[in-house]
Amino acid sequence: MTDYEPATHTEEAVSSRHSITLAAGSIDYTATAGTIIVRDDEGTPLASMFYLAYAADRLAGAPRRPLTFFFNGGPGSASLWLNIGGFGPMRAPTATPTATPPAPYTVGPNPHTLLAETDMVFLDAPGTGYSRLLGDTTAAQLYGVDQDVDAFARAITRYLTITNNWNTPRFLFGESYGTTRSAALVHKLQNQGLDFNGVVLLSTVLNWGLNNLGFDQEYINLVPSFAATAWHHGRCRVEAASLETLLADARDFAQGDYARALQLGDRIDTDFERTVAERYAAFTGLEVDAVLAAHFRIGMEPFRYALLKDQGRVVGRFDTRFVAEHQYVVGNGSHDPATDDAATAGVNSAHLSTFREHVAGDLGYTSELHYRHLYNMPISRAWDWKHKAPGIDAPQFVPDVSLDLSAAIRRNPNLKVAVMGGVYDLATPFFSSEVDISRLYLAPDLRENIRFRFYESGHMTFVDEVVIAQMVTDLHAFYADATDHTPVEV
Repeated sequence: MTDYEPATHTEEAVSSRHSITLAAGSIDYTATAGTIIVRDDEGTPLASMFYLAYAADRLAGAPRRPLTFFFNGGPGSASLWLNIGGFGPMRAPTATPTATPPAPYTVGPNPHTLLAETDMVFLDAPGTGYSRLLGDTTAAQLYGVDQDVDAFARAITRYLTITNNWNTPRFLFGESYGTTRSAALVHKLQNQGLDFNGVVLLSTVLNWGLNNLGFDQEYINLVPSFAATAWHHGRCRVEAASLETLLADARDFAQGDYARALQLGDRIDTDFERTVAERYAAFTGLEVDAVLAAHFRIGMEPFRYALLKDQGRVVGRFDTRFVAEHQYVVGNGSHDPATDDAATAGVNSAHLSTFREHVAGDLGYTSELHYRHLYNMPISRAWDWKHKAPGIDAPQFVPDVSLDLSAAIRRNPNLKVAVMGGVYDLATPFFSSEVDISRLYLAPDLRENIRFRFYESGHMTFVDEVVIAQMVTDLHAFYADATDHTPVEV
C-alpha cells in the first residue's frame, strides 16, 4: 500500500447540516469533511491533510466562538480518538476499564461534546487517516518533529484563510505526541504573528530525553503511576486514606529517598538500600528482592508483567486498570506498542468502526484510500527526532519542547495552558508533566497561566464515562478563563 496519493492537488470539502440537544439547549451546526493542501514556500504541494470540522451557528450579536484544532499523537496516529471517543458531536461509549464487546457498537449524540464551548477541527497528520504525501514529496520532508510542526502550521493558517476565521479565539488541543506537537506548534504560530488563547495538553510528553539509557528521571516519574496501579489492583502495601493521599506520598518518596538511592548507585549504604527497596516495593506492589536485583530501576514493561504475575496477567500500558493474559510464551520478539496493549485493544474497534460509519453515513464523505487510524510503525521508523528549540543554536538530537512552551508563554503572557492526564497511564506518566512544567522557569505571574487536572483514568482519559464528565466541567472553566478579556477599543 503506497504512502502517497497520486498528484491530486485540489482541496475538497463536503458539508452537511446537523443539530444536537444538550443540557444547555439545542445547537445547530455545520459539519465539514475535507482536505487541505499543504504547500511549501514555492507553492509546491507537499501533502493533503484530511480534517473534520464542526461549526455551530453563531447567533446575531453573539461573541465570536472559539476555534480549537485537535490532534492525536503517535507519531503516526490519526485524530479519530479525540473525536468519536471524546469530544466530537457523535460519540461511541466503551466499557472502559474492561474490553468493549465486538460490533454492533453504540454510537449517538455526545452529551459531553465541546461544541457548546468551541467550534472544532480535527486534523489527521500527514500519512495518517486519509492524509497523504503528494507527488514527489519524501518521507524526510514531513516525518520529523520540526517537519510535522511546519506542516500543521501551514494547514492551520490555510484553514483560517479558507474559512475566514482569522479573528476568532484560537486553541490547540493535543494528546500524547500531540502535546509535543502543540508545545512547538504554538511557539511557531505565535512567532508568525498568530497568538493563541489557550493550549490543552492531554497525556503530556515534552522532554523525550528522559527515555535515554543512563537517565534516572524516567524511573522517578513512573513511581506515582506504579503506586496508583498497585492501589487499584489491591497490591499496594502503603497505608493511605485515599488515592490522592497515596499519590502525594509517592511523589515525595520518588523525589526524595528514591531519587537519592538512584544517584548513589554502588555507593549506597546497605541499610539505606534495604529501606528504600522495601518502601518502593510497598508502593508498587512488587517484591523487595526483585527491586534490589534491578537496582531500583524498574521500567514500564517489567512492571506491567510483574505486578499480577502470580495470576498470569499483564496490566495495560495506556490504562493499567485493563488486564489481559500474558503473551503467548513462544514469542519473544517485539510488538507494536500502540496495539499490543489491553487498553488500546479494549476500545480500538469500537472507535474505528463508529468513526468510519460517522464519516460516510452522517457526513457523506467517502474515499478510495485506506483510513490509517494507526500508522505509527512505518512513520516512527522514518521519524526525524531532531528539533531546533528556541535559544538553542544547534538542533537537539532528542526534543525537549518545554523550551518552546516556555518561550510561547513568555511571548504571549495571555496564553493559558491546561495540563491533563490519567493517573493510570504508564506511557506518559502524569508526574512527568509536573516535572517538565516545573522547569519552564517562568515568572510567578506567568505560572498562574498553567493549570493541572489529573483523573482516575488512563492515557485516553475521555473514554471513561465518569471522567469525561469531569473533564468537560474543567474545560468549560478553562475556555471561559482563556477568553475572559475585553477587546481593545479605539
